[in-house]
Order: sequence, then structure tokens, then C-alpha cells
Amino acid sequence: MAVETINQTSPVFDTSGKALKSGIDYYIKPAGTDKGGRLTLINREPKLSPLYVGQGNISGLPFHFKPFFTGETVVRESRDQMIISSVSTHCRRFSSWSIVTANAEDQRKLIVMREPARGKVPDSIYFRITRSQPEVDGNSYILRWCPTDVCPNCTFADCGNIGSLVASRGKRFLALNGSELPVVFERARG
Repeated sequence: MAVETINQTSPVFDTSGKALKSGIDYYIKPAGTDKGGRLTLINREPKLSPLYVGQGNISGLPFHFKPFFTGETVVRESRDQMIISSVSTHCRRFSSWSIVTANAEDQRKLIVMREPARGKVPDSIYFRITRSQPEVDGNSYILRWCPTDVCPNCTFADCGNIGSLVASRGKRFLALNGSELPVVFERARG
């Protein structure tokens, strides 16, 4: 991992007003109550794998963050972060969010859970958190994909916000440039 070389940015705050800490589990949920449930893992097709990140029932699954810069313990705005789930399923153990092209027809990019590749740091697994403008509900944020800490000299044509995409059968997936979905972070207890 990289050693931090740039100025500190503002911390991301949870629903109780405390800064998010790396390695601590948080529920990610819509800031507006009418925007669906907490984030979870869902099947896109009837088959079992892969699992995509989307909105599900009220309980959802907790996720934690791993900053790109070595030694960072506070999750900061506009900084690259891995978003990780330690949930094991019958398919395999999934770890981090990754952006993938879901199908060749529409080229829509969805968020899937997968094990990071060994060796080279893939830019597809790093996301950013920016403050929602205007704020929807207290400390509300937008999730973005544009990994410029990972590759500061790269040009990413697909940079954009992560939003909600309602698919057939009413499933709600997270997608690059989907309908805007301001979120808040609620610390998981236990």
C-alpha cells in the first residue's frame, strides 16, 4: 500500500456524529427513508454466484473500510477506500466491492463482491465517499468510483457516483451512474 503523501481531508461521520474508523463494521443505508433498505449482497440471476451489492431487507449486512494509504485509521472524504464484507456464503468468502461490467448489451457497471487479485493493486476495488450536496439527512454522503489515489496519473473515463438501479423483479443493485443514492453510515453493534 501507499504511504500517505497528501493533506488530510475531513473525516466521514456516522449517524451518531463519530468519525468512521477503518476495520469497524457499519451498515450503509439510504439517507432518505423512501429509497429502499440497507445495503446487502443479492443474486442478479437465479444462480448462486456472483453476489452483487444492492439494497435488500431492513437488516442488511455490515461493511467495513480499508483506506488505500497505509496507516490511516480514520475514513476520510474524497480518499480511496476498499469497502469490505467478511460474510461467508455457500459460494465462497467474498471480500471487497469491485466494479464490473454486468453484461455486454447495455455495458452497465455494477458492484460485485470478489476477492482482490494478488499482485498489482486493481483500481476497480477502490471507492470514495463525498459529502452529499445538499445533505439529505444529517451526515449524508455519496459513494463514488474514481480511484485517483491508487493511480494519480491515470485518466478514468467512467468516473461517477454509485447509485441505485432497479432491475427486473424489483431488485435494487448499486451501479455506476445509477439514480443518485445519498447514504449514511450506522455503526453495527456487537
